[in-house]
Amino acid sequence: MRKICLIFSSFLLFNSCSDTIDEGYMIDNPEIELAIPSYFPELNSSFNLNKPTKFGVELGEKFFNDKRFSVNNSISCSSCHQQKNAFADNEKQAIGVYNRIGLRNTPPIQNLAFLKFYNWDGSKLRLENQPLVPIITHEEMNSSIVEVIAKIENDSEYKSLVKKVFGDEKLTAERIYKSIAQYEYSLISAKSKYDKVKISQASFTTNEQEGFQIFQKKCSSCHNGELFTDESFRNIGFPINLDSNEAGRARVTGEMKDYMSFRVPSLRNVEYTAPYGSFGQFSNLKSVLDYLDNGVINSDNLDPILKNNGNRIPLTEQEKNRLLDFMKTLSDPTFVGK
Repeated sequence: MRKICLIFSSFLLFNSCSDTIDEGYMIDNPEIELAIPSYFPELNSSFNLNKPTKFGVELGEKFFNDKRFSVNNSISCSSCHQQKNAFADNEKQAIGVYNRIGLRNTPPIQNLAFLKFYNWDGSKLRLENQPLVPIITHEEMNSSIVEVIAKIENDSEYKSLVKKVFGDEKLTAERIYKSIAQYEYSLISAKSKYDKVKISQASFTTNEQEGFQIFQKKCSSCHNGELFTDESFRNIGFPINLDSNEAGRARVTGEMKDYMSFRVPSLRNVEYTAPYGSFGQFSNLKSVLDYLDNGVINSDNLDPILKNNGNRIPLTEQEKNRLLDFMKTLSDPTFVGK
């Protein structure tokens, strides 16, 4: 009996030591400090459960750039989400494997740690749940997470990083999703001219100041706050994508009141993210303003701001030019690597 007890005690001691080693890896993987302005909104709850760490971000970035996530090893997340375009691209609609055309325009990746909804239709509420979407979508990567893991689980660099982040070398779907989210959480854009004006390190030009005042009067009902989005879903009467798979927010809710309603996009770095609209309907910002001025498509669920104003936002040519001047102050050259 004593021998059995000694063996059992040794087993417990061994496991205790093993746990200590794993914790050591976690301790040696510090959270990174993000340069978040005091005037930014609160971080979302998912961020607080998966805070970016030194090696977590490194691992996530490696996943983000790995073309083995696609069925034919031809594209990665970064193929569409390019830093020079604020992690969007210049295509009307995303282009996936075998040059397949996606349903929607590629959204930028910036300041995701503060958002409550992801994707054009808000189909995901946690960033950790989003990476699977492009992996399995036929028009994007057309793969599966099981296939991805089989391709990369024996990669020595991945084994090393996974152990530094999670304490052992086991690669799982959850660990992939959490690491990609950590990398994307770290992409904070807050060094635009607007931000410098906000902290009294710069001043708007006369044209920019005039544009800001016009913006507050005619645009800020939707594009408000420091991210320049209220994250609401609105039908603003843009040209309709005739693809039968498209219904906007209604794809998520199943309600006609949400038909062709899309999440109000942030206007930070908007200068870099052309074309504009859910499927790239507009090649430049001036054409967006012209369309809103000339009148949008009417519908039963057209946003009241437009419906109650003759289905348009009236703008003079000078107002349009001043708005463009102001929106350029939202550009963050350091964020896009310029």
